[in-house]
Order: sequence, then C-alpha cells, then structure tokens
Amino acid sequence: MKKEIYISESIGETRIAVKENGKLAEVHVDKQSQERTVGNIYKGVVENVIPGMQAAFVNIGQENNAFLPFSEISDPELLSNSNKKSKEIDVLLSPGQEIIVQVIKEPFDKKGARITTDLSIAGRFIVLVPNSKYVGVSKKMRDKYERRRLKKIAFEMKKHGLGIIIRTVAEGKTDKQIQNDYANLEKKYKQLITSAEKTTGPTLIHSDLEMTSSVLRDLINDNVEKIVVDSKNNFKKVQKIIKEDSLEIGDLIEHYKKRMPLFKEEKIDGELMKLLRKKVWLKSGAYLVIERTEAMVVVDVNSGKFVGKKGHEENSLKINLEAAKEIAKQLRLRHLSGLILIDFIDMTASDNRKKVYLEMKKELRKDRAKVAVSEISEFGVLEMTRERTGLSIVDSLTESCDDCRGMGRILSKDTLLTQIDYWLRDYKQKNKDLRLKLCLHPEIAHYIKKEQKKAYIRLMWQNFVYLKIVEDVNVEKNNFRFTKMNSNEDITSEIVT
Repeated sequence: MKKEIYISESIGETRIAVKENGKLAEVHVDKQSQERTVGNIYKGVVENVIPGMQAAFVNIGQENNAFLPFSEISDPELLSNSNKKSKEIDVLLSPGQEIIVQVIKEPFDKKGARITTDLSIAGRFIVLVPNSKYVGVSKKMRDKYERRRLKKIAFEMKKHGLGIIIRTVAEGKTDKQIQNDYANLEKKYKQLITSAEKTTGPTLIHSDLEMTSSVLRDLINDNVEKIVVDSKNNFKKVQKIIKEDSLEIGDLIEHYKKRMPLFKEEKIDGELMKLLRKKVWLKSGAYLVIERTEAMVVVDVNSGKFVGKKGHEENSLKINLEAAKEIAKQLRLRHLSGLILIDFIDMTASDNRKKVYLEMKKELRKDRAKVAVSEISEFGVLEMTRERTGLSIVDSLTESCDDCRGMGRILSKDTLLTQIDYWLRDYKQKNKDLRLKLCLHPEIAHYIKKEQKKAYIRLMWQNFVYLKIVEDVNVEKNNFRFTKMNSNEDITSEIVT
C-alpha cells in the first residue's frame, strides 16, 4: 500500500493528512488554542465521591473536575473488599484525598476529562504499564514468529512491577531499538514518581507528547513512501523521529516552500469540507447519511440513484458491500466513536448478511482505533463500537452556533484563522498594496486580538502585511471581509479560498 503523509501548519491549526494509494485515509487537526491532555498524568484531589453514580469527581487543575468511574480503579489500596457479591464497586476514596490519575478522554463541551488510575506511558515501540505483571503484543501483529520474538525481548528486559505492551510499529525492529525505548520510558516513570512525592495536588506530573508529535510517532514508519511538510518546525520533528527510530526514509521528506497552501495544492482542503456533510455519495449512485446524536452515531444506507439489473436481493448485496467499504473509511476519516448503528438495505438471505459483515470487519482492520463489531441482525442493522481517538472532524473544524441554539454548527475560530491565512497568502502573490482592514464579527475580533494576539502578529509577520481588525456586527461569525486601508470596498471575493 502506497502511504503518503502531508503536514500543514497554519496560524490557527496544524493539519496532518494521510493518503493511502492516492486517496485520503486519515486526517488529524491540532488546534493551537486547544491543549491536548490525553496521556497526561496528574496528582489530583478528590472533590466528590458518588456511590450511586459509581464514580468520583477529581480536581486535576482544569476548568471542570475530571470524571473517574469506579470501573477505572484497580489499585488495591483504593478498593474495598466488603462488597464482593454485589456488582457495585466499593472504593476507599474521600474528599480531599490525593490520587495519581491519567487522562484517557479529553474534556468536551462542559464535561470534564475522563480519567483512570491505571497508568500507562506510551513510547515509540512499547507501552509501559506501571504496577502490572502483564506482557503482551499488539493483536494487530499477525506474524506468530515475530510476536514470539518480541515477547521474548519483553520478558528479558521487564523489571518487577512494570508491565509491557509491544506496539504494532515494533514489528521488525531490533532488540536495541526496543530496549532503548524501554529505558527512556522507565526513566520517565521514575521522574513522575519523584515529582508526585515532592508536590501537592492538583498538579501535572507527566506530560504526554503534544498532538502533532504524538500522531507522527504513530504514523511514521518504514512503509511511508513520501512525507511533505510545509513548516521548518514540523520538518525538524519528522527528521528527529526518523533519526531516533533508525528509519531508512530520510530522503523521502520534502520541505514544501510554495506560496500556495499545501492542502490546497494537494486538493485535501476540498476533501476536508466534504467530511462536514451528512450525505456521502457512492460510485454506484447509492448514498450514506451519517448522523451524530448525543448517544450514538447512526449511518443509513440508501439505494439513491442506483439502477440495478438484477433482483432486489442481489442489488441490495451489491450496494451494502460498497457501503461497508465507504462506512469503514468515513468512520476513520471523521473520527467517529462510541456506539455506531448501521442500517443496511434489507437482505433476506443470512449468507448475504454474513458477507456484508465480513466485508465490514475486513475494512475495519485498516483502522488504528479499536473496534468491536456484531453481526447484522435480521432487520439489517449492524451494531459496533469504535474507540475514541480524539475530537471528531466536525468538532475539530466547527463549533456550535449560539444563534440557532446549538442546532447547527459554524466554522471554529481556529479554522477561520486558517482560512484568513490562506486568503492572505494568495492575495500577496497578486497585489502590492499590503495594508488591509480585516472586518470580523465582534466576538471573533475580540478572540483574535485578545486570546490569539501572538497568532495575530504572526499572521502579519509571515505574510508581510499590515492588518487592522475592524469589528462589524454585519459579518457572520464564520466569515470575514477584507477591504483596503483607505477604502470600504469589499475585496474578499478577489481571492477564492
């Protein structure tokens, strides 16, 4: 499989796109205004313990208290043995108590982060699991001889009280590469223990990699045939990863320096915008409708414009097989997670339902997220779950619209910044008058001038323009308008972003 990685840094965001055989397969958006917390380890302070909810709320120093389900507590010192027959878990937690926890899900909307007491520290090739005897190898690694070799390495270097999980990217790596990774993780663990002993909560005691480095750590391997990067900073990050992992792909990195934005040049921007739509057309003329609700994701398969030449059952099978491939692709692209219900077109034959189920499972093997899939019911519905790996692409690129009471969404402030940056890059190539007024909705103007002041200055510096931000209630929150400094004539449409 031909795999290419494109990394584009703008004023508001860093975007990473992965193409497989020339087609977009993965997208990651790292918003510069949004700090990544998954993987971070904190010394937290228990605020409330609510047995009826089977959960506790822990102050880890964020705006909202983190949510700790009792099921995420495995430390014997925090568990009571008095309720063995009950399905409910009794814990030894009380308000004011300090505990060490790790974030496993980012805070979202007004909900705090989800946390666990089961710590793990991810490296390039292995995951270190403190207070554990476990030694395992990623289930996605299928070569039994390679699994055996890696497990032997793990047992030989494992120390008491530190479990090890060998990651998929460790396949084919040398003993020394894996041992070096283990040594680095062991050092990090000792540092966080020392930090925890010396400090009082709530405080951060171990910070995982920021999102861009974390994603690159997982994506870059010997199978990559091309890496294109448009910023010096990310170019150095990629070089560092390649050097540390002794990968033989150093000559495949390209530092993109054209004025045309990288994602626009590669036509990735247009593909991104399609991911915000609910309807996805298939080649046959059939289509999918992808709806997110509070509780789940629902995918509906429709025959649409498809005109089959065979009977209903055979036509339905053909559409459903095509839909299965596209659904697996869309789940991965859109970062959809949790409970997912897929309503396929009804098929009478159980053998046909089995074929679609197996096709779905096959396509989902390409996904790095953990998935669990059930067989299609007699009603044509397939139920599955997908691990949450970050914000969905809709939540990354848009935000709730207050004017429609949350029923609709508009471009996020950081994505709008990216579009302004793109507009200026194009404008500069065609014009010499580089003194402009940027008209924005008052809320967006305040955000850029106050909360993103550095980005505002960088926007001018990188594009060699002088920008005066003007508040204008007539400009929508997800839009912008440019005029020249000495004129009110709208020049925005001169450049097509």
